[in-house]
Amino acid sequence: MMMKQYLQVTKPGIIFGNLISVIGGFLLASKGSMDLPLFILTMVGVSLVVASGCVFNNYIDRDIDCIMERTKNRALVKGLIAPGVSLWYATALGIAGIALLYFAANPLAALLAVLGFIVYVGVYSLYMKRHSVYGTLVGSLSGAAPPVIGYCAVSGQFDSGALILLAIFSLWQMPHSYAIAIFRFKDYQAANIPVLPVVKGIPVAKLHITLYILAFMVPTLMLFLGGYAGYKYLVVATAVSVWWLGMALSGYKQLVDDVLWARKLFMFSIVTITCLSVMMSVDFQPEAEPVALVSMLLR
Repeated sequence: MMMKQYLQVTKPGIIFGNLISVIGGFLLASKGSMDLPLFILTMVGVSLVVASGCVFNNYIDRDIDCIMERTKNRALVKGLIAPGVSLWYATALGIAGIALLYFAANPLAALLAVLGFIVYVGVYSLYMKRHSVYGTLVGSLSGAAPPVIGYCAVSGQFDSGALILLAIFSLWQMPHSYAIAIFRFKDYQAANIPVLPVVKGIPVAKLHITLYILAFMVPTLMLFLGGYAGYKYLVVATAVSVWWLGMALSGYKQLVDDVLWARKLFMFSIVTITCLSVMMSVDFQPEAEPVALVSMLLR
């Protein structure tokens, strides 16, 4: 039973979702020549770092988690894990994950994991989430780190491909997160968390969702135009992006149920990013020549 609590506090669903994007970035950079041991160790390393961030987040948010319906049964809220123990647990997970990425992959992959962790725990969880409507924007950068780590674990450099992945996944996070904030509006309002729908209203959030989906479509196209992914990727990416945009625009209809609309938009956002991750994994372009922005030798 105790093991179950220690597993739940790491938020396995979030870890799994991040690993799908790690696979996309890793296989895109591998270009058909996958190093299986490196792949496995990168997946484990990223999982440990993400798990660490989630445990720290649970520790930091335990005072507001008890207010929100969605989080009131978490282990730290119910006292099933002592706060002090959770800190040691989170620290051990983080150190293990970063060390694994450093020695098994390369220093750049480890550095990106550290930066993503600092943004999520230090900037977002400790301050921005509770004090600024821009917290979601800051958090989106950490959410985009896993696929970039997967890519750089192979490439050993932060190049134009890594930058495009960062743009795709950070821009995707925004409408995804705003949709959650709309259908969980009462929870965020009760906990006094300044997400955009609560601070500016749902109509403003709908506009931002639409604009961010439009912005998201640009780097998804750049992955094809930059020679990283092929025509099959382009067809699928275009289809899911246009469909997602259409769902967003349907929110402007009269008498629409905002909660139901936002929940459907959220669910399709997962479909969208999963499709992109799968397609960039299988429809890569071996002849792509990335432009190096930051280079770091492997091993």
